Order: sequence, then C-alpha cells, then structure tokens
Amino acid sequence: MANEDRAQTSMPNLVSLVEAADQFGVSVKTLRRRISDGTIHGYRVGRLIRVDLKELHERLLIEMPSMR
Repeated sequence: MANEDRAQTSMPNLVSLVEAADQFGVSVKTLRRRISDGTIHGYRVGRLIRVDLKELHERLLIEMPSMR
C-alpha cells in the first residue's frame, strides 16, 4: 500500500495546454514558448502535448515583493 501511495504522489497532474492556459490566464502560445525555452516541461502523449499543473504553480507563479 505504501508503494501505491508514493506512486500516486509522484505522478504528474498532466493537463492540456488549453486547460493550463485557461487556469493561469495566459495563452497557449505563452506555454509553448515556456516549453521551448526550458522554463517548463512538456510531455507528449501521442500527438498531444501536456503540462504538469504542479510544475506550473512552482515555476510560473512568482511572488512579487510588497512595496512599502
């Protein structure tokens, strides 16, 4: 059972570029550019390209410092 839990937590949550673009408020073209420049990883599933939502949260969302 423990091995199954580890396998599920390490599995990426892959979604289409359209779904990811909608969720993050960016264009599909932007995601394709980020895959191309190595900022994020793209995963090919047959002819489709998928991205990992967890990785997008870690790499695309950058906290801005407060201006005090």
